[in-house]
Order: sequence, then C-alpha cells, then structure tokens
Amino acid sequence: MTENSWNPQKPQKPQGESEPNPAPADQDQTVPLNTAYPGDQRRSAYGSFGAYQPQPAPNAPYKATAAPYSANAGYENQAQKRKPGFKTLTAVALLSALLGGGAGGAVVAASDFSTASGTASLSSGSTIVNNTDSVNAVTAAAAKATSSTVTISAASTSESGAGSGVVLDDEGHILTNTHVVTLDGATASAEIEVQLSDGSVRTASVVGTDPTSDLAVIKLNDVSGLTLTPASLGDSGNLNVGDTAIAIGAPLGLENTVTTGIVSNLARTIEVESSAVDEQQTDSSAQQDPFGSSPFQFEMPGQQSQSSTNSTISINVIQTDAAVNPGNSGGALVNADGEVIGINVAIASTDSGSSSSGNIGVGFAIPINYAKRVSQEIIENGFASHGLLGASVSTSPANNDQSEAFGDGALIQEVVSGGAADLAGLRNGDVVVAVDGRSISEATELTAAVREAAAGSKVSLTVNRNGSIQDVDVTLGDSRDAG
Repeated sequence: MTENSWNPQKPQKPQGESEPNPAPADQDQTVPLNTAYPGDQRRSAYGSFGAYQPQPAPNAPYKATAAPYSANAGYENQAQKRKPGFKTLTAVALLSALLGGGAGGAVVAASDFSTASGTASLSSGSTIVNNTDSVNAVTAAAAKATSSTVTISAASTSESGAGSGVVLDDEGHILTNTHVVTLDGATASAEIEVQLSDGSVRTASVVGTDPTSDLAVIKLNDVSGLTLTPASLGDSGNLNVGDTAIAIGAPLGLENTVTTGIVSNLARTIEVESSAVDEQQTDSSAQQDPFGSSPFQFEMPGQQSQSSTNSTISINVIQTDAAVNPGNSGGALVNADGEVIGINVAIASTDSGSSSSGNIGVGFAIPINYAKRVSQEIIENGFASHGLLGASVSTSPANNDQSEAFGDGALIQEVVSGGAADLAGLRNGDVVVAVDGRSISEATELTAAVREAAAGSKVSLTVNRNGSIQDVDVTLGDSRDAG
C-alpha cells in the first residue's frame, strides 16, 4: 500500500453531469462524458471503400452519443483528454507487395506453410515465386493466408463499397468489419458479393453485425463446388512488439495484395465512429471532458460523412506499420507462420478533411482473440455480448491533477445503483488504474477493456481509493441492458 494525496473533491472537476436516475440508455457511462469542446471542431469523412467521388466532410463539434448494437445495446459515454500530435483515424486497407512475377513462375501452395516447387495454373489467389532460392518466411506466410482472404463488395440502391474478409469455416462463414457490410452505417440490407482467392464469386448474407467491436460475420449463400480454406487463427495474446506482421486484402480493389511490417504496439486504444445502422439513442446531457476532445477520428475515405451525431466506440487494437490504405478493412493481419493475429480495421491519417487519406505507417487491427469470441457468438446467437460496468467515468488528470494533456487513470464519477460496479463495492471518486493487470490511464481505455470482455465475465480492477491501492473483482453486466 502506498499513501499519496487524494483529493476527495476530484469528482467535482467540471465534468459531464450524470442524471441522478439515468435512463436505461445512460446507465452505463463507462466511456467518458462527451459533447462539443469549446473552439474545437472535428470533421469526419466516413464512407466505404472502392470507387468513389471524394466529398468534403462538414465541420461539426465532436460529440459522443449512445449507439445501438445489434440488439440495441447501449454504449457508454466517454470523456477524453487532448493529447499532443495525434493523427486522425481512417478506415483500413493495405497496399503493395510480395505479389509480382510473370509467366512460368513457380507457385507457392497456399494451403501449406512451406515452399513448394513446380508450377501450377495461375489463379487470382496464387502467390507467384520466380526464384525459389530466395523464398522467405513472408512469402510462405502470404501463400498460406491468401487463400483464406476474400474480397467483399457491398451495394445498396444509392451507394457501394468494397472491403475484405477472412474465411472461418468450410460452411462459408466469413469474418469482416461491420462498416464494410453496412456501408459505414448507411444500410442494413446491402447486397453482398464475395470473390474468393481462386476467382470464384458468390452472393452472401449477413449473419450478424457487432458495431461495438466493428466486427461482422457473413455467410456464402451457396458453397457447392467450392473448396474453402478456413484461416489458421493464431494467438494475439502471444505477440511481441517487433514481431513480423503481414497484411492481406484488397486495397483500392486490388485483391490479394500483401504488405509487411512489424507489430508496433500491442495495446493501443482508439476511438472511432460507430457504423451501427440505426442510431436510435443519444445522450444530450453528456458534456466534453475538460481535457479536450478525442485525439482520434474515424475517417472512411471514399464516402460522404455520416451524421455528426453518430456515437463513438472504443476498441483495443494491435498497431502495425504494415502499409494500410482504403479497401482492406476486414482483411487479415497475419504472423510469420501465416496465422491470423488480427482483423484490419483502421489507420491514422494526417488529414482529417481529406477523402483520399492513405497509409502513413500507423495501422490498427482488432486482436484475433477478441475477434474469435465475437464471431463465434455471432454465428451461434446472431449477436455478440459485451461487458457493462455501470458507472460514469472520466479521465483522471496526471501530475497531481494538474495535467491537461495526460491521465493517470479512469475516475469513477457516479456508480449506477444495482449495477456491476455498485455490487462490487466501487465508489464515486475511485480511480481505476488497471484492468486484469493492464495499465489504464484514460477513461476510453477502461471502456475498451470492459467492452472487450463478454457479458457476465469477471475482471479484476486495480483501484486507487484515497491513496490506497487495492484490487476489486467485478462481475460485469450486459451492455444490452443499457439500451
């Protein structure tokens, strides 16, 4: 135990006010409290991938509102702080590659992590090797994973877009992003076509979407005559910074494109705009955190911005410097063994107002361990569950509450009566500094960690209470109960 000064007035800092008896949509404010920050205007170009007419996004105050999940789950409001030098986020994809060569080149077998000699008929899913003496691990990993990666086309009566996906099983289930199949929240009934690595094209239907994680599962309507190669899923919990990371997908419609880099960060938390189709709930009483607005913004190059009232979601992601560009959202990030370690979801951009933003070496992928749980629940139930803490939180200022740029935890401002936090004994004024051993410095990080856990699961929160550090076990509620 360590003693340090704890200011019991900390909850009185100018934060977003919570309703004494919040409506169901506001019950869990595990994400901080946000509305427009004075003088701070944010823009979002939120759209799908593929051919498009660039359209400037309108300026609008940055505001977090509650967003429905498949079953109208509530999202928690978030109070974030300003950080210096952050880039904006845009939808992901990847560019350039190992692919190349010409007629007569040897072809690496995509189903086996080993160099294959000999020749074969070329298809759109072949990885060409001109010189078998110089084949490396990336060549073999790409060959193994390419046959499990598909290109997805989604279209409605007024717009269309493209992305990527990963084959989960021989029944035709494919994992991708919610923003790919909903055209960034524009429609719940897009017509979907899938091109497999061998060039075969099939129609598909949505099994379920999960805007909380921006993951979705679709299923091929007809698998007859197809030889599907389910992806080999790795363990994102075993990654190290510096590990080889290989991204595969269809940037700008260029299917079977491969790029390579390293794992840059294992536990980055980003805040992006929700791609839920039916934005039914908002939180007009939520107010901006005094530290400023979110340093991140979700841009979807190629389509007009969605409404500025769209809610935001917080996601824990793997960061990589593999080249990322529009069109490969939902595609695979794989390791040197060709195992999928993440599902590409977003990139950082230097220009928040441009619809042509591209790779600058900062890409993000949803960890496969999280994606695996979500996809399994979608296939089994049609939706995925997410934890609910039942508390309003904001970022606790670092440097003895003096910092306006950095935080040292998530400050609990109000505990919802009967919620998970209340039942675990958490109190107003507690500062959460870790979740299951993972350090927490911002409110968004707590939100992402809680949402990543399944409803009903138990997490251990490390809490600073009046200068005393203690661990509190919390059995999480269900985020759908907030909506």
